[in-house]
Amino acid sequence: MHPLALHDVIKRYPGAHTNAVNGIDLMVENGEIFGLLGPNGAGKTTTIGIATTRVRPTSGTVLVNGIDARAHPSGVKRHIGVVTQFNTLDRACNVVENLYFHGRFFGMSRRSAHTRADALLERFGLSERAGTMVAQLSGGLARRAQLACALMHHPEVLFLDEPTTGLDPQSRIALWDAVREIRAAEGMAVVLTTHYIEEADALCDRVAIMHAGSILVCDTPDQIKRSSSDGVLVTLRLRHVVPSFLDQLRALDGVGAVDADQNTVRVHIVAADGIVARVVALAGPELRDLRVAEPSLETAFIALTGRALAA
Repeated sequence: MHPLALHDVIKRYPGAHTNAVNGIDLMVENGEIFGLLGPNGAGKTTTIGIATTRVRPTSGTVLVNGIDARAHPSGVKRHIGVVTQFNTLDRACNVVENLYFHGRFFGMSRRSAHTRADALLERFGLSERAGTMVAQLSGGLARRAQLACALMHHPEVLFLDEPTTGLDPQSRIALWDAVREIRAAEGMAVVLTTHYIEEADALCDRVAIMHAGSILVCDTPDQIKRSSSDGVLVTLRLRHVVPSFLDQLRALDGVGAVDADQNTVRVHIVAADGIVARVVALAGPELRDLRVAEPSLETAFIALTGRALAA
C-alpha cells in the first residue's frame, strides 16, 4: 500500500476557464522524499491541498495510507502532518505547549504527549526555546517548531508546502538537514513542494515537474538531468532585451526554449555546435555577461516548459 496515491485527479475552481490540476497521477513510496517542482501557479499547492483534504477535487481518486480522502477526510488527517510556508503555530502558547496540545488533540495521553514533545524539541535543537512564545521566534526557528508540531502524532505522510519560502540561506539549509533526519529517523513518506531547483535536487529521491496543472515528467533528479544531456543552458545578461532579439533566437536551428526575465535571457540549446557563437553575435553590444551551464534540473525544466522556474 502506498502512503499517497492520486489517480486522474482534476480540480477546476468555480468560474475558472482552465483546470488548476489537470488529470494528474502520482504515487509516493514509503520512506521516500517526493518533490513537486514548478513555478507559482503550476498547481503544486492545489495538489497538496487535495491530498491533505483542504481542497476537494472536482474528480479523481485520492488515497492516503489506503483511505479515500474524498469519502473520509477526517480519517486521513490522523495519518498526515502538514507544514506550510505560513506560521500556523498558536501565538497564545509557547513552543512546548503548541506541541503538547497538538498531540492531545490527536488523542495522545498526557504522558505520551509530554514525552514526544520533549524528544522532538531535542531533535530539532529547540529544547532551550521550549518556553518561548511563538511571536518571539525567528523565521527559521518557527519553521522548525512547525515541523516538530506536525510530527507529534506520528504521521505516515508529511507534507511540506514550500516550507523554506522567506527563509534566509542558513535557515533553509538547516531545514533541509531536519527533513533528511526525519526521513531517516521516522521512515515516513515526505511530499515536498518547492519552486527552488536546488532544494528539489538536494532533497528529493524523485521529482515531478509541474506546469499549468499537469505533471510533465516524474523521475529521479539524475534521470531528469540526463534527459536534457544533449543541450546546454546559455544565460545572457543584456543592457536591454527587445522582442525582436528573442524572435531571432527562437528562429535559430538548434535552439529550444527561450525565456526572458527583465535583463536576463536564458536559451536552451539542444545542438551546441556553433550555436553559442551565433547567439553571442545576435546579442552584439547589448551583451554584458554570458554563462554556459551543463545539463541540470533547470535546463530540463526550461526544455519542458519554455520558461525559467523563477519566472
